[in-house]
Amino acid sequence: MLGVYSATKFAIRGLTQAAALEYASDGITVNAYCPGIVGTDMWVEIDERFATLTGAPKGATYKKYVEGIALGRAQTPDDVAAFVSYLAGPDSDYMTGQAPLIDGGIVYR
Repeated sequence: MLGVYSATKFAIRGLTQAAALEYASDGITVNAYCPGIVGTDMWVEIDERFATLTGAPKGATYKKYVEGIALGRAQTPDDVAAFVSYLAGPDSDYMTGQAPLIDGGIVYR
């Protein structure tokens, strides 16, 4: 159900690295960010589709994934914005070609 979505997320990593190499000589850095479970309408849609596909009650899939986050909660749009602000600011000037996971610890569960 999420194959194309997952493939495009992986493609962003490759595009980020290629663009970082291409623009580095011009002093331009290129980075991406990889959010985890962000509590937005997109996850409402994902949860509803999983409910239809698997028969799970609405809310169960979202709850299952959020429970696996080490920090104990889904991300907020403000969490994402804070990291994007870092990437856009001078503190990230020596960072290029990276796609850090900003997911509250879901990856290593």
